Amino acid sequence: MDLNLPGNEHLELLQQIRQQAPAVPVVVVTGHPSLPTAIAGLRLKISDYLLKPVAYEELLQVVRRYLPSLDNGARSSASEAVLVSSSPTMQQVLSIARQVAPTDVNVLITGETGTGKEVVAREIHRLSRRSGGEFHPIDCAAIPEGLLESTLFGHVRGAFTGAVERREGLLQQCHGGTAFLDEVGELQITMQVKFLRTSQNESFVPVGDHREVQIDTRFISATSRDLEREMSEGRFRRDLYYRLEVIHLKLPPLRERLEDLPAIAGGLFRALRQPEQRAEDFDADAWQALRAYHWPGNIRELRNVVERGLSLAAGGLVGLAELPLEISGLLLDAGEFANAAVRRIGGETGDRISAEREYFRELLRGCNGNVSRAARQAGMSRQGLHRALRRHGLLPDQYRRRGDFP
Repeated sequence: MDLNLPGNEHLELLQQIRQQAPAVPVVVVTGHPSLPTAIAGLRLKISDYLLKPVAYEELLQVVRRYLPSLDNGARSSASEAVLVSSSPTMQQVLSIARQVAPTDVNVLITGETGTGKEVVAREIHRLSRRSGGEFHPIDCAAIPEGLLESTLFGHVRGAFTGAVERREGLLQQCHGGTAFLDEVGELQITMQVKFLRTSQNESFVPVGDHREVQIDTRFISATSRDLEREMSEGRFRRDLYYRLEVIHLKLPPLRERLEDLPAIAGGLFRALRQPEQRAEDFDADAWQALRAYHWPGNIRELRNVVERGLSLAAGGLVGLAELPLEISGLLLDAGEFANAAVRRIGGETGDRISAEREYFRELLRGCNGNVSRAARQAGMSRQGLHRALRRHGLLPDQYRRRGDFP
């Protein structure tokens, strides 16, 4: 882009590009350089700054340098759609996040699963003085407990059976950067003690070693658990909580920021659409259903809905037929929902038993096993729904414990 354009005296175009496509590299070509413009451009993350006249080979070399980042940028922009918000609550969260980003204070991010906690953590890292270092996500729930200590802190040769060589831990790899402790509430008490000591002393001792390793690492933690309850029940240490929670960012669920649905969905459509896919938005009926839905999976679920719509839509708009039944069913009566279920499972319209079973199964899944909510959505009494569920062998309490639906 050029800077000397009508209506771009204050870099308005660049600001809009950064808001709508934050991951896309921007190269500025200008014949009128100035120090204030250059400083403002750096603040808005200009990738390169070329002065006219520009030789063709020089321009081509710059484009080639940044072209490989576009594939990764398109994928990351789907996540960065989380950062586009007109919700006052979310705007306040993002404002605090950007305010504390240049500091080194520890940040705790809480919220339901799928609300974008890692995206916010990456934004804090990107805006920090550590942006040139590693941003290392560490999933505390995914690493087996028996391997967690050596995975995080490393080990020396012979520390335990199978330790045939010295290995550097994840925290050492974060030196000079940011360690993102995802689902920190899943840590066992013994590991919480080690983390507390590490964050306080900025050092740790690898497994089987006696020498301390010094680290310069910022800790950003996240959890979907209620840590206040975990502390009151003795499952999470208060001293570690206060160490990690210098700044506490609580992300609102998607159902509390529905005004952001169009912007987030638009970003997801642009980021996820393949060349052969034509859909660019939802139609009016689909939008009505999307706004009525309670979004238990938050933005992660919205991403799945957009991907599904892109895959199924034949035209430029995604309609009710391309939405999951638990969402489209909000605008359909029981008979229409059952017929939609029949079409979805590929059966005949007369196959009412299969259709009813599919209808109630999707209804339960969409309501996360909540019978009262499912009954309201189906326009049935709670007792009537219970009878129907028993008739089809659908037991919501069992599913809620197992976390799935047959």
